[in-house]
Amino acid sequence: MNTAPSPPAPLVRPGIARGGKAIYGAPLGILMLEARFPRIPGDMGNAETWPFPVLYRVVRGATPERVVLGGANGLLPDFLEAAEELVALGAEAITTNCGFLSLFQRELAERAKVPVATSALMQVPWVQATLPPGRRVGVLTVCAATLTPAHLAAAGAPPDTPVAGTEDGREFFRVLIKAEKEDLDVAAAEQDILDAARTLLARHPEVGALVLECTNMPPYAAVLREALGLPVYDIHSMIRWFHIGLRPRRFPR
Repeated sequence: MNTAPSPPAPLVRPGIARGGKAIYGAPLGILMLEARFPRIPGDMGNAETWPFPVLYRVVRGATPERVVLGGANGLLPDFLEAAEELVALGAEAITTNCGFLSLFQRELAERAKVPVATSALMQVPWVQATLPPGRRVGVLTVCAATLTPAHLAAAGAPPDTPVAGTEDGREFFRVLIKAEKEDLDVAAAEQDILDAARTLLARHPEVGALVLECTNMPPYAAVLREALGLPVYDIHSMIRWFHIGLRPRRFPR
């Protein structure tokens, strides 16, 4: 007599579609800062950057200046509410479009109850594990003066990680953070980022790979790689990894 247990019944009967969401086919939700600068291809806020559909939710009042220069003070409830709204719409995982929001990693994951990846800085320990002895990960950020050890620690990065920022440049920082104008001189922004990277390497020649904190920096990652000869990781590399766990590729059997 066969006493083996019967296989479990399928969760959805053939021909029956499962509901419970408002939007389907876009499992990744992105919490956006409220800003008006142009989001060029490669920028997290440009939907054409992604090879898969995403859901966006702008958090009103969360300006880049308030988040980057003001420590996102008082904004946690707004981000928690927005994350819940994205999950209710259909998001199966949440990310944000500012690396400084690593400060909210624990609270967002707790409230949203789905996987959360707030910051490209979360890649620092992953990349460090790939480097040979004596080499370190360096971080390029939009503002080194306000990227604190607390931001790094919240992302799992060592608090003494080498960091350089663009705040002394002439274009990138003042357009994205200070909102001095709505148009962006892309060539000047690229030069600001290259200058920051070269400053970082001059101060820390042991740096063997770069992680870009700022989600507006991926359009310049290839130029950095070519100019410096180092691996470059950013929010684009992290979110593509993050997404593939939600929708693994199916291979032929």
